[in-house]
Amino acid sequence: MQIIIIGGGITGASLALAISKLSKEQVQISLIEAIELNKKNMHFNNRTIALSYGTCQQFNQIGIWDGLKKYVTPITHIHISEYGHASILNIKAKYYSIPALGYVIKLSDAKNYLFDQIKKTPNITLFCPEKTIDIIRTINNVSVKLTTNKILTGQLLVAADGSNSIIRKISKIDWYKKSYEQCAITANILTSALPKGRAFERFTQFGSLAILPVSKYCSSLIWCYPLKNKQHIMQLDNDEFVMELQQYFGWRLGEIKLISKRYYLPLFLYQAKKIISHRLVLVGNAAQTVHPIGGQGFNLAMRDIMILADIISKTANNREDIGNYSVLINYQIKRNNDRQNIIKITDNLVRLFNNKHIIFIISRNIALIAMEILKPISNILIRKAIR
Repeated sequence: MQIIIIGGGITGASLALAISKLSKEQVQISLIEAIELNKKNMHFNNRTIALSYGTCQQFNQIGIWDGLKKYVTPITHIHISEYGHASILNIKAKYYSIPALGYVIKLSDAKNYLFDQIKKTPNITLFCPEKTIDIIRTINNVSVKLTTNKILTGQLLVAADGSNSIIRKISKIDWYKKSYEQCAITANILTSALPKGRAFERFTQFGSLAILPVSKYCSSLIWCYPLKNKQHIMQLDNDEFVMELQQYFGWRLGEIKLISKRYYLPLFLYQAKKIISHRLVLVGNAAQTVHPIGGQGFNLAMRDIMILADIISKTANNREDIGNYSVLINYQIKRNNDRQNIIKITDNLVRLFNNKHIIFIISRNIALIAMEILKPISNILIRKAIR
C-alpha cells in the first residue's frame, strides 16, 4: 500500500508518523515538502502553537511525545478577562488533576523533531524541497508529478498543504472563505515578571489578545487587530507599539519588552465544502482554517490525523484498498460533527467578543463571572476544550 502526503509541516509530518506507527510500517508513505528544513524563515521560526492536553496524549499514543516534550512549555494557568471590565475567569491545571492544561511549542522546533523521526522511519520517504506540479487520478491509483519530473504513485493522496492548499485548488474542491476583517499580530516578548506557566486571553476593543509562555522568560503574543486599523499599528515604532500593548494587556506580567520583529497575518475562515474526493483526503488547515481565538487550529487538525491514520491502518492491515471511496466516506462521517462544532464555536466566539452592544458586553461578563463562581459548569466546558 502506498500513500502520498503533500505538505510536510507539523500536520503532514505528524500524519506520516501516525500512519507508520498504527499500521506497524505496513504502509509506504511519500511525504512532499516545498520548504527546506533549515531555510531561514524568521516568521516561521518565531511562530508558536498551543497543544491541548488531549493532543499531547495522542502524540504519546504514536510514540513521539517523549521526544517532543523536551521542546514544550507547559500552560498550568489560563487567565481570561475583558479590557475595561472586572470579570475574570481563572482556569488551573490542578483543578482537573492534570500536569498542564496544554503546552506551547515553536513550530520550528516541532518540525525539526518530527523530521528527525521521519528520517529514522524506514517506510517514510521524504521529498524536500519539492513541489507538486500535476496530479492524475485514475480508477485504481493517483500519481503526482514533482518539479524534478519524478512521478510518485499511490492508492491515496492526502492534502496537508495548509490554508491556501494548491491540491484543493487543482482538484477543484469548492470551499468557503470569509474574512474576519482582522489581522493577527505575532511577536515574541519579554516581561519583567516570569510567565511561570501562565497564559492569558484578553478581549480588547480591537480583538482577542493572547499571551502564551514559550520559555522560562519569554512569551508569545497573538493579538487580533482590525484590518482597518492595520496601517496605524504598523506605523508605530517598537516603543510606541509596546505602550499600546501595555495599555490593553495591563501589568499582570509587569513591564513588556519586544524581542522580535512583528508579523501581520490576515485572518480568514476557510472551509472545504467536502473533505474527500476520488482518492483524495484533506486534513488540517487544507480542510478547515479557523480563527486563532481559543487556540483550536492544530488540535482540530490532530483529531483529523488520528482518525485518518486509524482508518488507513486498519484498512491496510486487512489488505484492502486504502483509497476506496467507502473508506474515505467513513473518514468524512467520523470528522463531520467535531469539525462543524469547532468551526461554529470559534466563529461565534469572534462575533460574541467583537460585538460592542451593551447587552452583549453585560452578557459575556456575567458568563465569565458565572463560570468563575460555578465551577461544575465551567469544568464541563473546559474538559471539552482541553481534550
